[in-house]
Amino acid sequence: MAQISLWLVAGVTLCSIPAASLEEDVLYVHRGDNLRIFNLLRQLQRTPPHLCLGDRNDFKFPWNLQTITQMKKTQHTCFQHLMLLQIFHLFGAQRSLAAWDHTLLSQLLSSLHHSLEHLEQREGEIQACPNLGILVPKYFQSIHNYLRQKKYSSCAWEVVRVEVTVRLLIL
Repeated sequence: MAQISLWLVAGVTLCSIPAASLEEDVLYVHRGDNLRIFNLLRQLQRTPPHLCLGDRNDFKFPWNLQTITQMKKTQHTCFQHLMLLQIFHLFGAQRSLAAWDHTLLSQLLSSLHHSLEHLEQREGEIQACPNLGILVPKYFQSIHNYLRQKKYSSCAWEVVRVEVTVRLLIL
């Protein structure tokens, strides 16, 4: 049931993102990269989400889809880079190794690294968002605090996995 809901959210989110022209598409990490990361995050699931409903948390994601789609191209590139970098650090942390399948985690980190390299080729664009440079790490700090508070339990990691997966959809 939870997997069906996640796919429905993914479909609605993807359908509501404005289509970009071919010229603009070059400025964004290929949607395929995000789709691969999304699929790897889904495959990481170890604990059924319905068992973790009591552990749900509002991490207070400070943006909505409309805000993100209205960002200038350079801000969007910077936002995407910051989000992927924080996801990379979150799942690359030592505590994460005990929570996930090592093969899938390695594939996820490799895909994130590839996407980050692609974005870093446009260096000027990833330095163009000083406000986001504060807000994105603050959002992820709330995730780290939550994991610490929950003693890195399997349900806490599952809640975080779902949170990151849903947020990745709006990139």
